[in-house]
Amino acid sequence: MTSAKVGRRQALRAGLGGVAAAVLSGCAEDTGPVQRLHLATGPRGGPYNAFGRALARAVAGSGHRLEIAAVSTAASVDNLRRLNDGSVELALAMADASEDAVQGRAPFLRKAAVTALARVYVNYTHLVVPADGPVRSVKELAGRQVAAGAAGSGVQVVAGRLLRAAGLLDGRSPIRERRLGLADSVDGLRAGTVDALFWSGGVPTPALSALAAELPLRFLPLDGYVSALRKRHGPVYTTVTLPAGAYGLREPVGTIGVGNYLLARADVPDRAVLELLQVVFDQWRVLLREVTAGARLEPRFAISTGQVPLHPGAKAYYRSVYG
Repeated sequence: MTSAKVGRRQALRAGLGGVAAAVLSGCAEDTGPVQRLHLATGPRGGPYNAFGRALARAVAGSGHRLEIAAVSTAASVDNLRRLNDGSVELALAMADASEDAVQGRAPFLRKAAVTALARVYVNYTHLVVPADGPVRSVKELAGRQVAAGAAGSGVQVVAGRLLRAAGLLDGRSPIRERRLGLADSVDGLRAGTVDALFWSGGVPTPALSALAAELPLRFLPLDGYVSALRKRHGPVYTTVTLPAGAYGLREPVGTIGVGNYLLARADVPDRAVLELLQVVFDQWRVLLREVTAGARLEPRFAISTGQVPLHPGAKAYYRSVYG
């Protein structure tokens, strides 16, 4: 176990018993006004938006004096900015963008005051081209039109880093990036106005499954770039596999995995955070069914939020789980 993981486990055990007991006792009373929290999700029809709406429904049926209002956004980068400026109290964001925010790295101008509640699931990076086209590797995208994620999205972050690692943003053999969301990217690939699309999400992503049913697709392997990305950007990137059967794939395809974090402002009350996490862990099967197949959510997985600190209420919740 790394020293960072040991430190995180020690933090969960140190001095939190009183907080957990007080918050749990407060939850049992079910008194006081309803706490309304705004959750920045993503564009309508996307996985973050689906997760957020499912979470709002689960909270509404939980009996807690808590209400979640899911807010449609451009996704990760946009969500982190909204969280930092106080226009929302909760947000979903990819791990790489979240760590950039707390460290004050581009595209963020200064360090963002955000905390983590849980790492909820892993995104799989998809780089998709027509199966009957000439492109069989990332480098063969040189000079082509590529839908590289909507402005303000986490897709834009990972796509840009991958293309830079492949030498396609160095000016010698540049691609032509198009800032398109998933729906417009799918339309562009179908119509032939883009040669490839990037997407980062669960497996299967319904929009890509629908496209694969009408247009033979090739999913380019990306796992060979994980080492370079980790060397430059840290362990937020991992090797994962698009499984055989998904999208009609005959063989598995190695690609890049990026965690998704449920985040909160530090000033969200501990009680609200603990109640929210109770719902998340009680209803994770329903919530993850909305975004990715076969995933599980366990506390030991959920606390792995890298450089993004856990909210005090989240620490209290995990302390109550670990005992």
